[in-house]
Amino acid sequence: MALRRSARNLASKAPQDSESTVTDVKDTKKPSRSTATTKKSRARPLPKSASTSPTANPTFAVPSLPATPLPKKRKTASESPTKPPPFTPTPSGVGFMRSAPKPTENDHPLESLADLKPRPAEPHATNATLSTPGGSHVVAYSSSPVKPPSASQGEGTDVVSPTKKRTVKETVPPDVGVLRPPTSTIDTLLKDAEDFLCKVDPRLRRLIEKHHCKVFDPEGLREVVDPFTALSSGIIGQQVSGQAAASIRKKFTALFPDTHPAFPSPKQVLTLDLPTLRTAGLSQRKAEYISGLAEKFDSGELTAEMLVSADDSELIEKLVAVRGLGRWSVEMFACFGLKRMDVFSTGDLGVQRGMATYMGRDTSKLKSKGGKWKYMGEQEMLSIASKFSPYRSLFMWYMWRIADVDINVLQSE
Repeated sequence: MALRRSARNLASKAPQDSESTVTDVKDTKKPSRSTATTKKSRARPLPKSASTSPTANPTFAVPSLPATPLPKKRKTASESPTKPPPFTPTPSGVGFMRSAPKPTENDHPLESLADLKPRPAEPHATNATLSTPGGSHVVAYSSSPVKPPSASQGEGTDVVSPTKKRTVKETVPPDVGVLRPPTSTIDTLLKDAEDFLCKVDPRLRRLIEKHHCKVFDPEGLREVVDPFTALSSGIIGQQVSGQAAASIRKKFTALFPDTHPAFPSPKQVLTLDLPTLRTAGLSQRKAEYISGLAEKFDSGELTAEMLVSADDSELIEKLVAVRGLGRWSVEMFACFGLKRMDVFSTGDLGVQRGMATYMGRDTSKLKSKGGKWKYMGEQEMLSIASKFSPYRSLFMWYMWRIADVDINVLQSE
């Protein structure tokens, strides 16, 4: 009995022990699952920010940072089979090298070669260099003037591409009518005129030595003249003082901010109506005169080529026909603008007074005489001045200066 009871006890304990053993085995396997799960979670790819961490799995490939590709290597000048072109200064560079206060005919580097051979000149010719609204220059006796812009470019247009500026060097035959053969150059024209005046009347030598005429000296003849600007400025200055004329001119150019303080082109003037032009201080008639003059130049009725080719009488006839330009204004323009050497104005009171002084008359007594010819008659003036032709412009210039010279110097020689 005792043996059977002990056997039952052993049999009842065996399942419990097996269950506890199984339970222990299961409990010991659970941490192994968590360990495997941890390993799997470590094997998952991490974000880019975490991939750079030093604790990351060393078997994981870290992506490289993005880099800017290097530019392709260019061939250097030494590798070029052709020789590089020589350096040529641009027109703007030449402008920085030069320090001329006024525009001259040699502003372009190639045109400076003209200094090697002085430009021909003649007393009856237009000895000044004239500019056109398109930016080209017209010169008498020139065999290669700058070609004017074509109709497609639009003469007078302010905006021209740099490429087209480089292509205007193409030359064309000059459109200058029949001119008298040149008798001197711009370097010797004034000297020839002074010698001629002294030959006709040696008493003038003292006057010439005291007053140098810069209008016709080589530097003055090289200045570029804009005909429209010169004639318009003459209209502005009619019947007003020099100070008032300068003030009106400044206000007039300010109406065109794109080109101020330079004088506007004819095409620009035509863009404004008469009331706007009058705000500069112009009278109604002067505003009409300048607007009408702009129409003449814009339509081609007046051109720089015509002013170069026309003779003295034809020039005065055409310009006097323009409304607002009297004979005196045209004569002053021909003398000081076009630099023509045989112009003589009998209607100028200063010239009358100077010629009366030149002839030894008392101008203080003649001043009380009324009328246009209160100092000297027109025919007498023309008769005296004819001896100094073809340099009457220079003679007239000295008649304005003769009042500064003691008349006894002229009478004693």
